[in-house]
Parts: sequence; C-alpha cells; structure tokens
Amino acid sequence: MTRIIIKAVPIRAQFIKYLKLKLPNAEWCFDKNNSAFDTFLRSLDMAGNDPAIHMEEDILLTKDFEIKANSVINQNQNKVIQFFSMRKKDITEGSRLDNNFLMNQCFYAPKNYSKMMLDYFNEWSKQNLKTHPTGTDKMVCDFLKSRREKYLISVPSLVEHRICRSIIDPRRSSKRQSLTFINPD
Repeated sequence: MTRIIIKAVPIRAQFIKYLKLKLPNAEWCFDKNNSAFDTFLRSLDMAGNDPAIHMEEDILLTKDFEIKANSVINQNQNKVIQFFSMRKKDITEGSRLDNNFLMNQCFYAPKNYSKMMLDYFNEWSKQNLKTHPTGTDKMVCDFLKSRREKYLISVPSLVEHRICRSIIDPRRSSKRQSLTFINPD
C-alpha cells in the first residue's frame, strides 16, 4: 500500500479521530506554528523519495478509499494524481489530464516527487511566497508547469472536502465540495 501522510491542525480532533479510525496506518504531520506552508513542507520531507498520498484532515473518505486510490495509482504510477476536484468538467469529461493543479485535499506524488517539490520551494518562494503565503496548491501547480507536466484528475473524487470553516483563511467558502464524490465511508 502507498504511504499516506496527513497534514493536520490539532484543534480538529474530531476530523483526526475519524481519519485515524479509517486509515490506521497513515502518518501524521501536525501543524506546529499556524503555517500551512511549514506543515506542507514538513509532510513533503516526511515522504522523501517515496511515493505518497498527501492529504489534509478536513476531508471525508469514500468507502474502500485505499483500494480505490491504489487501483488508480497502479495504472498511473508516474503521474501526480488529484483525488479531489470540484470542476464542472468532472461530470462531463470524467478522469482526465490537466495542467492547472488546484486544491491539496488529497493527491498522490510519485516516487521522488515529494523531494523534488520540496527542493522546488526554495526557488518558488523567492518570487511567490509573499503573494501566496498559503498557496501550497499554487506551488504544486507551478512545480508541474515548470516541468511541462500534466497531472491526472481522478473522477469520481475519492475524498470530499468537509463543510467547515477554513483555518487557513476563514473568509474562504465552507462549501467547496466535489460534484462527483460518492459512497462516503
């Protein structure tokens, strides 16, 4: 099974309890200083060169999440895979390659990619961190574009973003849900 690394804010105890029950072998990267980027970078460091599923704690899983995710991964081992999407094209086009990565709720990073993203941050941060201080998905998007690489949006979404207030930015809508999520666990 692919490593799963979950980024979490300790005050979301109920969300953490749910995921620990559903994914007992997951590894946890807890926020230490109210910094989305610090937590994200530490999760990339945890993965090192291993392939890994990176997820945030504010999600719900589809039934048999690990089996379904690993099935998609086995067919696309060398592609970044997005397991959460809320785009209208998900309904009309289904799974597809895309070049505008969005949302870090749950994605797969192939072998060596977490380390490469971590290394990429050093250069990216010089020009982008002030403008996008919480833009972890923006960094992933720019990383892929720098490589002229598309990623796979997997449909249906295997995770659902919970209806809840964002800790990163409370002004964000709490209603950022997938149009294709099915079979909650």
